[in-house]
Amino acid sequence: MSNKNNSIDGFSLRRRDTNRVRNLGAEPVPERFLKENATVKPVHESTRHKEPSAGLKRSDIDESLKKFEEKPFKKKKRITKKGVKKFLKILLVIIVLIGGFLAIKAFIAGSKIFGGNLFDAFSSSQPLKQDENGRSNILIFGTSEDDPNDHDGAALTDSIMVVSLDQTKKVAAITSVPRDLWVKYDDDCEFGYQGKINVVYECSDPNKKEGEYSEKGAEALRKKVGEVYGLDVQYSVFVGYKAVQQAVDAVGGVDVKIESSDPRGILDRNFDWECNFKCYYVKYPNGPAHLDGKHALALSRARNDAGGYGLSRGNFDREINQQKVLIALRNKASSAGTLANPVAATKLIDSLGDNIRTNFVSGEIKTLIDLAKVINEPKIDRFSLVDADPALLTTGMISGQSAVEPTAGTFVYTDIHSYIQKRLTQDEATKENASIVVLNGSGVPGAAKTMKDKLTAKGFSVTNVGDATVSQEYGKAAIYKVSKTKQPATTAKLKKTLKTNVKTSAMPYGMTADADFVVIVGQ
Repeated sequence: MSNKNNSIDGFSLRRRDTNRVRNLGAEPVPERFLKENATVKPVHESTRHKEPSAGLKRSDIDESLKKFEEKPFKKKKRITKKGVKKFLKILLVIIVLIGGFLAIKAFIAGSKIFGGNLFDAFSSSQPLKQDENGRSNILIFGTSEDDPNDHDGAALTDSIMVVSLDQTKKVAAITSVPRDLWVKYDDDCEFGYQGKINVVYECSDPNKKEGEYSEKGAEALRKKVGEVYGLDVQYSVFVGYKAVQQAVDAVGGVDVKIESSDPRGILDRNFDWECNFKCYYVKYPNGPAHLDGKHALALSRARNDAGGYGLSRGNFDREINQQKVLIALRNKASSAGTLANPVAATKLIDSLGDNIRTNFVSGEIKTLIDLAKVINEPKIDRFSLVDADPALLTTGMISGQSAVEPTAGTFVYTDIHSYIQKRLTQDEATKENASIVVLNGSGVPGAAKTMKDKLTAKGFSVTNVGDATVSQEYGKAAIYKVSKTKQPATTAKLKKTLKTNVKTSAMPYGMTADADFVVIVGQ
């Protein structure tokens, strides 16, 4: 067995040489350290008491023992139940203080965002407003007025989405509104009497100052989107440019799935000027991607308008990615990990308070929170009008501008209404998919077309229109069940919509039709 080299921090340990210690004082001092007539004093000569000492005295020992008697050694304390309770009380106080801080932050932020008394949010839930189909419809829109890089058109609402909630069925749907959709303006503004829908918010409030939120503008946009989509849009949420970036960073980033028809994925160079084109803000292969705030915002704005690949549909692809980021943020923000982290929660509250405005009242907050807990991603239906079959929208040039308009014609929204109703309600009548023929028995030109539009807007499937024998026998409208297929939900819905009974007898004057129902418009 080899000898061990005992050492501490590299220093070798040696045995004590008693002879060396004993003879140390007798070793001569080198001559170069001596001066003429100098004498060498012992090392501690200058620190000794002038009086001669005969060594350690009895009085010194007594003095030392006296100190130990006055301050005896303390035994190590054992942890008792009383000590644990005290520690838990202190910990509880800390938690309460943190919770109180977050509550104050939330109160301040909520006071900015919501109307009414914020304490109502903690007392009882207030049901959300509903349309006739039991849906609560929320418009989400944003501008880039708070973009630090000034640019033209910052007040345009280039991001517009509709979220529809069903409080009873606990389901939701989300769809986008094309920013280039051509509409009529209800208010005269500097842009004219018609144009793109992304101008409505700005032109509806001429007194709006740059960077300020306008409830008047939000109300006008809610009304216009409702007109196009056939919805009663009760609520709106204005999202500032920085809100997405700050909120995503606050929750530690979000995860989205890149889905492109291009096998390479997506690339957009529109934002790479910020790094002198030495980096990529939007470059991802198809598949999962984790995004921080800056990159989530860039993805939400990417549409290949400055080169790249994978976003061939431009704005339509951008709208789909905006939905993905929004849902991913909702999932992350509502997760237990985020809400339990005081730092993350504080950042999230700050980002919401600084960048979001809405017409929700405080009493509705608890309802929204409760719905968010139960409506998870599988219960959220994401869809785009662009993907409808048959096509609902087309692109073209109007007044020298690229625009999106209904395939049925400019300002004709009946087919859009029908599609939205079918997609959102998914009621029993929609599932029955009954065919309806509308006949004009009033003698008034266009009466059948008007009835068709009314029924289509309610989600009915009108397959044809035509003329019937003119008669007062029909009243305002007559409904006939023609086929033998049992369709009770459609029967009940037609009865409620037209406020008349459904007849099962044969149609008068020998009329026939190849449909499930026939509606005859009377005088």
